[in-house]
Amino acid sequence: MGLTFVSITISNPADPDKKTTVDCLIDSGAVYSVIPKRILNNLKIKPEETRQFTLANGEKMKRAVGIARFQMNGKKGGTPVVFGEKKDSDLLGATALEAMGMTFNPLTRELLPLLMIIG
Repeated sequence: MGLTFVSITISNPADPDKKTTVDCLIDSGAVYSVIPKRILNNLKIKPEETRQFTLANGEKMKRAVGIARFQMNGKKGGTPVVFGEKKDSDLLGATALEAMGMTFNPLTRELLPLLMIIG
């Protein structure tokens, strides 16, 4: 097993011209993506609420959550994003991957198209 990092473009859904690129660790076990608060603030993305999260060691923490637009490899999607604090890792989570129509195979460390089913 290894770590897989990708460059992801993040923008403000209300103003897609406000964007930046961030290197993130793909964490398909994480529901939401985590992006530094200072980056989200610079993009004028506003927190919509605060949610409680549980770390792998059982520790609980609260973080602000907003909505961001993610883009990678020509794929785009809007999804919740966690306002990361200084010690938080920059993560690309499952909902952002799914919003962009992608999934991650942790064995081959490949990004793959997500099978889209309606019904």
